[in-house]
Amino acid sequence: MFDSIVEAVFRHAKQHPDRLCLADDGGRVTYREYAEKIARLAGAFAAAGIAPGDRVVVEACQTIDYLAAALALQRLGAIFVPLEHNCAPGKIDAIADRVQAAAIVACRPAEGASRRWDYEDLARMAGEATPFEAETWPARADVGEILFSTGTTGREKGIVLTHGNDIALAENVIYGVEMAADNVEMIPSPMNHSHGLRRYYGNMVNGSSVVLLGSVMNMKLFFKNLDDYGVNSLDLVPAALTAVLKLSRGRLKDYADRIRYIQFGAAPMPEADRREICRLLPNSRLYNFYGSTESGCSALYNFNRPDAKPNCIGKAACNAHMFFVDDDRREIETSADRAGLLASAGSMNMLGYWQDAEETARAMANGVIYSNDEAYLDTDGDIILLGRRGYVINVGGNKVSPEEIEDAAMGFEGVADCAAVPVSDPQRGNVPKLFVQSKPGCAVDFAALRTFLAGRLESYKVPATIVAIDRVPRTYNGKLLRRELMGDNAKKA
Repeated sequence: MFDSIVEAVFRHAKQHPDRLCLADDGGRVTYREYAEKIARLAGAFAAAGIAPGDRVVVEACQTIDYLAAALALQRLGAIFVPLEHNCAPGKIDAIADRVQAAAIVACRPAEGASRRWDYEDLARMAGEATPFEAETWPARADVGEILFSTGTTGREKGIVLTHGNDIALAENVIYGVEMAADNVEMIPSPMNHSHGLRRYYGNMVNGSSVVLLGSVMNMKLFFKNLDDYGVNSLDLVPAALTAVLKLSRGRLKDYADRIRYIQFGAAPMPEADRREICRLLPNSRLYNFYGSTESGCSALYNFNRPDAKPNCIGKAACNAHMFFVDDDRREIETSADRAGLLASAGSMNMLGYWQDAEETARAMANGVIYSNDEAYLDTDGDIILLGRRGYVINVGGNKVSPEEIEDAAMGFEGVADCAAVPVSDPQRGNVPKLFVQSKPGCAVDFAALRTFLAGRLESYKVPATIVAIDRVPRTYNGKLLRRELMGDNAKKA
């Protein structure tokens, strides 16, 4: 097997040079063309003084040029530090300072700035450069990238990952989804984020093809790509799935015999969307991936089945060992009556947080990542995820998943979005509180909603309080910002 993603690309370029490697909104490249582009960019970076171990901050975009620049840096032994597209210049500079970056690649030109290039600069430099050649490849133990988490509070953390981590993550994806050699996967997820990057890595290690999509809101191009490239698999975050279901008006059913699988992750999926995608694609494998930037793609579950379990994240991926611990990080046996905190060991786990030993110690020890997610192992050996510690609602000793309440509430007419959180109760410890965002022009009857929920949930799961909210706070990829609705923060909602 390979020791780095860039090595995989070059090896596949020799084995099947004319196979489609990547396509974006502007064009396509074969594996041979992609390898040549990477070699020229690596030569350009080397000529500009970038050396092994240097950190280079790169503003992301959904293009071949961006991904080629990332692998060109890694080919040299430099460290790729991606940031989101249209990142504020101040943030780019701040992250560059934190990692002591040797250079910055951004989408916008910076007149007179030293070692700050845009993509047109890189194209010119590559055209003048001698392709980089070396007999050796990056080693598995070498650091390949630093991914900055998009936390909602406090300082963003830099997750340090080796080339070996990326290979292990790619294998978790490949074997988890049973990726075939002729896979053609469309990825609209932002390519600075671990979710999109890791699906791309999986296909590169597998020697298959990736189609990038600039915006999932462009349904004409979405379906054109499906047809033009013979796309047979997809990667979608839940927010993108919601958009596709809404804008495509059921058209996905026309591809039911072609779509082998769809990967989902990065945030919980609304139950209504889960039911709809199962209806449209009854024969497709629909995978929910569990993981974090620190310990990615660690477990997965194909929920397109008649006996699908609520809140199930399935079983550990091939390179992961999942287990449960108590508050003192001692391994414990779990059941529906006794949950624990999920922990993961495996070759996909990060080295640590960039120059932050204290935060690293909070998150991991001896290579094990300790999460704040409460879960248990059911009698089938599947992991049932209750939710994040502090967000799980403990009603008189009964652990309630807020997602279960939310999924039920989304079935009530007029509810556009909702979020459940725990609030203190003198008799029962905690009780559920539900925030409801109404659809435009609708006024949700909260008494009727409570009756509706009482017919679908156990009595202790029915919200003690239901309140209106203008908009449920979420990240760009649909992840609920539950913390903003708890305690003092809720007063600002």
